[in-house]
Amino acid sequence: MHSSLPGKAAEIRALLLNLIDTLAEGAALPPERELAARWNVARMTLRRAVDELVIEELLVRRHGSGTYTARPKVSKWLGMMGFTEDIRRRGMQPGSKILEFRRQKAERAAARRLRIPVGDPVLTFTRVRLADELPMVVERTTLPGSYVPGLEAEDLNGSLYELLWNRYGIELVSGTSKLEPVMPDAKTAEWLSIPATQPCLALHGVSFDRRERVFEYTTGVYRGDRYAFTAELRMTPTLKADSKGL
Repeated sequence: MHSSLPGKAAEIRALLLNLIDTLAEGAALPPERELAARWNVARMTLRRAVDELVIEELLVRRHGSGTYTARPKVSKWLGMMGFTEDIRRRGMQPGSKILEFRRQKAERAAARRLRIPVGDPVLTFTRVRLADELPMVVERTTLPGSYVPGLEAEDLNGSLYELLWNRYGIELVSGTSKLEPVMPDAKTAEWLSIPATQPCLALHGVSFDRRERVFEYTTGVYRGDRYAFTAELRMTPTLKADSKGL
C-alpha cells in the first residue's frame, strides 16, 4: 500500500515494516521510547508511522499492553466456493470438528427457508471449521432429510459439497448470502477460541442445486480477527445505460 506519510515518518514506516518481517505473528513490538531512541526520531513521528500500519491492519494496539504484529486475515470471496476448497487454495490444511448433530421435524421457519412442508425431516448440524488446526468458522447447517438418506455425523469431517455430489448427486449451482457483523455468544466464542468481546462476521446462506431445489440453509460465524470478505461488483448493461442520463 502506498504511504501518504511525509519524508521522515515514511522512512520510519519502512523500518517498522522491516521489523515486522522479523517478528512472529502476534509478537510485541519494543516500546515506543526504545524504537524512537534506536532510530533517533521523535516519538510523535514514530507514532504517526505506527498509526498508519494499525490502519493497514499490520499492527494492532492493545490498551495498557502495547503494540503487536497482526495476524494476516484470510480474504474470503463472496462466491460459490465451500470452506474446504477455499482453504486448500490458500495452501492451508482444512479440517472440521462436529459439535452438534440431530434429526428433527421441520418447524415453520426451517420449512420456509428450505421450501419443504412443515413436519418434513431435516438434519441440523454444527461444525467448527479449521485451517491448519486453527478454529476459523462455526457453521450451523440444515438440510432436508429426504435429500440425504443415511447421512451420519461421521460423514461430515470433510467437504460437505464434495460429499453431496459424490454420494447423492447434489451439485451446488447458485445461492444467496447475507453478511452482517455480530458478537459471538459464549458457546461460539469458546468454540472459536476467542473472547466473547471479539467481533465476528455472520454469513447466512441458502444454496440451490440444478433442480432449483434449496438443499441447504447455513449460518457461519467467522472470526473477525482472521477474516475479511471480498466481493466482485459489476455494472449491469441496464444500469450503464441508465447512468448516461444522470
